[in-house]
Amino acid sequence: MNERTALPTEIGWQVFSRDGHLLGRVDAVFADYLLVRTAGLLPVDLYVPSDGIVAAADGRVVLRAAGDEAYERWHRPLKKAPHG
Repeated sequence: MNERTALPTEIGWQVFSRDGHLLGRVDAVFADYLLVRTAGLLPVDLYVPSDGIVAAADGRVVLRAAGDEAYERWHRPLKKAPHG
């Protein structure tokens, strides 16, 4: 997933902040980022770059950012998505 270290990540894996909070699930996997659909009543999309991922294994992805920080850094309206 990233040029330095390929992290095996699949659609449906749970995504956690570095402080252990469940943020959501992987909705799509791209070459250099993950599209994460957040959990909750009004889900939003997070576009997490590969360098924002600390670990990925056994159906779990752990991000470099804490919960609120992840939303601030990686939430973008669809028209500003990295892929286009």
